[in-house]
Amino acid sequence: MFDDLTDRIYEAAFVPDLWAGALEAASELSSSADGAIFLFSDGSPVRGRLSDELPGHGNSLETVRSLFDEFIAGDSWKFSDAIQRMCSLQPASFVQVEDFLTADELEHDPVRIQLRAAGIGAHICSAVAMPSGELVTFVFQRWTRDGTYDQTSIDRLDQLRPHFARAGLVSARLGMEQAKASVSALEALGLPAAVMTASGRVLTANVLLENMPSVFIAAAHGGMALADVSANELFRQAITHNLHNRVVRSIPIPAREGQPALVIHLLPLRRAAHEIFSGADILVAATAMSASAPVPSPSLLAGLFDLTPAEARLAASLAQGRPLKEAAASSNVTVKTSRTYLERIFAKTGTRQQSQLVALLKSAELPSRG
Repeated sequence: MFDDLTDRIYEAAFVPDLWAGALEAASELSSSADGAIFLFSDGSPVRGRLSDELPGHGNSLETVRSLFDEFIAGDSWKFSDAIQRMCSLQPASFVQVEDFLTADELEHDPVRIQLRAAGIGAHICSAVAMPSGELVTFVFQRWTRDGTYDQTSIDRLDQLRPHFARAGLVSARLGMEQAKASVSALEALGLPAAVMTASGRVLTANVLLENMPSVFIAAAHGGMALADVSANELFRQAITHNLHNRVVRSIPIPAREGQPALVIHLLPLRRAAHEIFSGADILVAATAMSASAPVPSPSLLAGLFDLTPAEARLAASLAQGRPLKEAAASSNVTVKTSRTYLERIFAKTGTRQQSQLVALLKSAELPSRG
């Protein structure tokens, strides 16, 4: 069931109408009444999709769906403490929204008042800060009669979060509209991209990617490789194990002279997305990061490099220049545990030393919006 759901999430990245079904399946997995994806972007209205109705709910979600449509069309979210708090916090894992609000805020939040009247109670939320500046949030909610979320349900959604993050990246850049059957659609949005077969053969690449010979190099039998040796090893593994859900699919490229730091994302093309991209199996997309002194947030690091919340907190502390012992203390873990986390962070970021890691992480800042 989990493998099927991840396929549906990646499919929805390119066929936005399918988000409803993917969110429905995730809602069922977490015993939720419904689930939704929202896209927040400066100067643009909120966009989003709501899950399909779960079996057995009858017409009970009609009111909730009406409230969702009203939410998307209006600006009530600007006056909601819950929404503003989650957008500010940008939780790197799914958290219970109620834990971050006072009783008074819960009581008087205009959005929560409407949802309570419809029978909706507990909410959990996770946010993914996109390198392009948008904020994608995933929200699941339960009927009041079903009580609060148990940790098992939250853990199940956290397992899906890296897949939600990558799919959200594409949906954000495509504006949650239907993707065209070519990577030229991504070129128009400023996203260097190529599509490949499961064997690693490049079917087509857009001009933006072709103009990056210092990053992407041609390989034998029509394949493609990364010029950075460490990153290429992760890239090769991701292609070889494309069907394996636990493989790292967000690969960092350190900054070089004349080239900003990059993150290479590999998205498996499943179901309808497989047909949209002419039978390709993998989409490769490159996201540029701006080199800057400010330290990235744990939420951004988690979204870019598939770090767990604990790993992201430790990585952010290290990026501030703290020694490992001090970073462990600030993350509320033992030094022994922090060393275990650090080894995992090295593996996910393609680095081998703490100095390399810090240099990479300090380049991972959201670029300014031109």
